[in-house]
Amino acid sequence: MPDMDTETTHTEPAVDEEASLFSTMDLLLFSVIVGFVGKNIIVFYGSQTGTAEEFANRLSKDAQRYGMKGMVADPEEYSMGELSRLSEIKNSLAIFCMATYGEGDPTDNAQDFYDWLQENDDEDLSGLNYTVFGLGNKTYEHYNAMGKYVDKKLEELGATRIFDLGMGDDDGNLEEDFVSWREQFWPAVCEHFGVEASGDESSIRQYELKEHTDINMNKVYTGEIGRLKSFEVQKPPFDSKNPFLAPVTVNRKLNKAGDRHLMHLELDITGSKIRYESGDHVAVFPTNDSALVNKLGQILGVDLDVVISLNNLDEESNKKHPFPCPTTYRTALTHYLDISHPPRTNVLYELAQYASDPKDQENMRKMASSSPEGKALYQSWVLDASRNILAILEDMPSLRPPVDHLCELLPRLQARYYSIASSSKVHPNSIHICAVVVEYKTKTGRTNKGVATNWLKNKLVTDNGHKSTVPMYIRKSQFRLPFKSTNPVIMVGPGTGIAPFMGFIQERGWLKQQGKEVGETVLFFGCRHKNEDYIYQEELEGAEKNGVLTQLNVAFSRDQDHKVYVQHLLTKNKEHVWKLIHTDNAHIYICGCKEHDCGGGGRHDAHPGRRLCEETDDQGTLLTGRLELEPQTWPHFVHIQW
Repeated sequence: MPDMDTETTHTEPAVDEEASLFSTMDLLLFSVIVGFVGKNIIVFYGSQTGTAEEFANRLSKDAQRYGMKGMVADPEEYSMGELSRLSEIKNSLAIFCMATYGEGDPTDNAQDFYDWLQENDDEDLSGLNYTVFGLGNKTYEHYNAMGKYVDKKLEELGATRIFDLGMGDDDGNLEEDFVSWREQFWPAVCEHFGVEASGDESSIRQYELKEHTDINMNKVYTGEIGRLKSFEVQKPPFDSKNPFLAPVTVNRKLNKAGDRHLMHLELDITGSKIRYESGDHVAVFPTNDSALVNKLGQILGVDLDVVISLNNLDEESNKKHPFPCPTTYRTALTHYLDISHPPRTNVLYELAQYASDPKDQENMRKMASSSPEGKALYQSWVLDASRNILAILEDMPSLRPPVDHLCELLPRLQARYYSIASSSKVHPNSIHICAVVVEYKTKTGRTNKGVATNWLKNKLVTDNGHKSTVPMYIRKSQFRLPFKSTNPVIMVGPGTGIAPFMGFIQERGWLKQQGKEVGETVLFFGCRHKNEDYIYQEELEGAEKNGVLTQLNVAFSRDQDHKVYVQHLLTKNKEHVWKLIHTDNAHIYICGCKEHDCGGGGRHDAHPGRRLCEETDDQGTLLTGRLELEPQTWPHFVHIQW
């Protein structure tokens, strides 16, 4: 923004007053621009799946209990160059909830903020108070890279860290990590600013309900992510706030037998101007199972087709609604809210007041506490039992919250990401998805179904004469083939972890067809049974026959008395693998699969490359020096994606 002090002179005695006036006007203008009037805590979030945004909302809400006023901010919507001005607001604090995505990357909405930090080494942030909570996953090489970077960079620019960097591990218990950090964070804030907690632990509503009895239905959201009617009139560019409705042209079952359903889908992107590269992700926006939505309506005794708006009580907030409004409860619970995952502890705490049985109230508040007993109860009764909100309501008959408060508390239903199983060089107008339908029994005897995979399974090419469509967009990835096609590649992908490698294989084949010299292309794939779930068998064996795959190694884990996984095949081929790495500069790609997906590895074998380190002969010893046991220490030529 322009500096309004630049035109003052050095001859007028009233300069100081004028400069002060202009400075005040500057600050007021900045406050109006960022919606920060009357606020002294701003919580920025970098979120890809919604969790960091959810944590940011909780911290902003906490501020009220400490006599402060907070707001949540998406860094993508603000000029972060004005960050230093926050120091001019008394007792101000900037909190950053930053998730790390992929190979140490910022989330989409934090990319501009990350670029700004990198490009502005001379920025002066002295006087800015800050703290950072990072969200990551230890199974990734660059654990919590974004949180660590923001924390370090802000300090380098002169900002004052008022509490230590917090780091949550999604491979462990992210909720517990956050709650433990948060309970130490607020006392540190109180001490720093000399304030005391209000002692008010009652529920604080952020939104008020408005029912629309007479409204033009053309103004009611029916599932659109951003712009109203955007699914009826599609306009590029397409992204997370404006997904493209891609017609489904292929939906076939990949496995020949067995009790699982592995599927291959193809989405048509003709005319969308969408571009992708091998290794990118396709994000799809699923909807919840209508049976779950109807059961929620029945158990809460509400008319799901009432048109409502939830309006922010803070009129100055940029976030006017928790999801697109006006809409119906049915649409909100189907398209916008996550009703399938076990609710976090803050939801239980807020809902406890509506339990008519004192014992239920006590247990819900205990589960939301940081006491060892409470943590254990939440772990066993909610997480281990995989109880979603419907299961909790069914098992707690005294708990019947107002549906509008429940809608306020539930997190947003997020896009799901799949590694693209095709190459744009071969399929420029089509995106392929490989996935396994998730369905499992819980400890309570219920059957839980994966939201996105079951939704995709039912996306038939034609449904009652209409083409099925999938709202989608592309998320760029760093999971890339080597720049030089002559570099060998070694791909390790058990189960549906083979998905990105189908694109890689197609692209290496295309390069050969163009007359390019292509290095060795080696695949290690694993599944349970050759005659059941050897997916893409025809394509893989065809690629080997054509010389695109120079070596195809397949582990059938359950076709013999002893288990055989891809790790065993790596060990068996260790001399050749080491030659490719050590002599020929091969790149290693490891793509894992979720616990429910794996057939040739499994969650307990999360890092197949570790098998290379277990031998003690010459090659094994050398490999131990290059491939450490923890993926965080692996060299640059190892690319990991889970």
